[in-house]
Amino acid sequence: PIIDALKRQYPDVRIENWRKLKEPYLCDIIRIKDKNQHKTYVFVNPYTGKIQGSTALTFHRYFRNLHYYLYLPFQIGHYTVLLFAFLLFFSLVTALYFYKNWWRKLFILRVDKGPIFFFRSLHRLVGLWSIPFTILFSTTGMWYFAERANIGNLSKVVNPDTPRLSIIPPNLDKTTNMSLSIDYDKVVANAKKIMPSLQEQTISIKPAKTPKHTVFVRGKSDVSLVRQRANRIYINPHTYDVVKIQHANDISAIMWLNDIADPLHFGYWGGLTTKIIWFILGLGICYLIGSGIWLSLQQRALRRKRQIKRFSWSLFSNWLVVGIMLIFMYQNLITSYQVSSKIIVVVSTGWLIFIGFIYYIFVYRLNQKINKES
Repeated sequence: PIIDALKRQYPDVRIENWRKLKEPYLCDIIRIKDKNQHKTYVFVNPYTGKIQGSTALTFHRYFRNLHYYLYLPFQIGHYTVLLFAFLLFFSLVTALYFYKNWWRKLFILRVDKGPIFFFRSLHRLVGLWSIPFTILFSTTGMWYFAERANIGNLSKVVNPDTPRLSIIPPNLDKTTNMSLSIDYDKVVANAKKIMPSLQEQTISIKPAKTPKHTVFVRGKSDVSLVRQRANRIYINPHTYDVVKIQHANDISAIMWLNDIADPLHFGYWGGLTTKIIWFILGLGICYLIGSGIWLSLQQRALRRKRQIKRFSWSLFSNWLVVGIMLIFMYQNLITSYQVSSKIIVVVSTGWLIFIGFIYYIFVYRLNQKINKES
């Protein structure tokens, strides 16, 4: 019934991915692409087969792209983001080197010498308690850099080629769209036969694009920590025979390291509990960055007895980079995702609030405090 509903509402599209979510109260997410290569995320009730909505861009995808490559083209954004992993690790090492006997100060918070000393003490305390996660985020980021740059042929090793079929039914056109004619229930049933530990509620399916492609099934099994794609089952879309299988129990050490990077980096390996913990500690690292900038600007301004300049070449260059990023972001949202004007307004409002907050904290409030103390 789900495929029939898709055919009725979205004729002439190709299914790119069908993802089942672990939470039983959430819809399946089916990503489709039309003949103009525009993507749509369709939300389907897995129990009734009813299409409950669709969008050109999800909240998750927007922030994933922003975190992944800042919407900057030509791999510039990817490497810009990944280079910060090295800077984060370097800042941790130098901080621990210069902050003597730091292990003795894990429970020290100075509240008796005024707000400046309090915020400096809080900055150090949050930094100390963030050490394990700073190491985790920076090392996984450096791993992503090595994978993207294919250092030591890493990318080729951890991303095996998808098998293709050498023999297909003779009466089929090689350009036929297979994604809407596959029996997905049979695909899942055969995948679970060959891998009984596969958890059906976490399965993700990548349909065959043409008659020569296989159906790619991935999902969680009884192997903990690794992401879905550590378990891969390739199925012939014509006969529903299993062509190739990869079980997380049998992968190499390098592939295992690669497949635990995402769960550890994003914190979803333990469900909602670890997501909340990672979110809170991620906010702690964000606080470290913000408070570090604030304390540094305040110290420099007080030393020179002047306000933070409303215009400087360093400030101009920072806003120029943000402006360029926003231009590419809007270009991507409009051309690649074809988002509605409503989404553009929501995204723009969010950015205006964020920029206004940054200006208020780092310019307006800081100048007020400097003037008062001067």
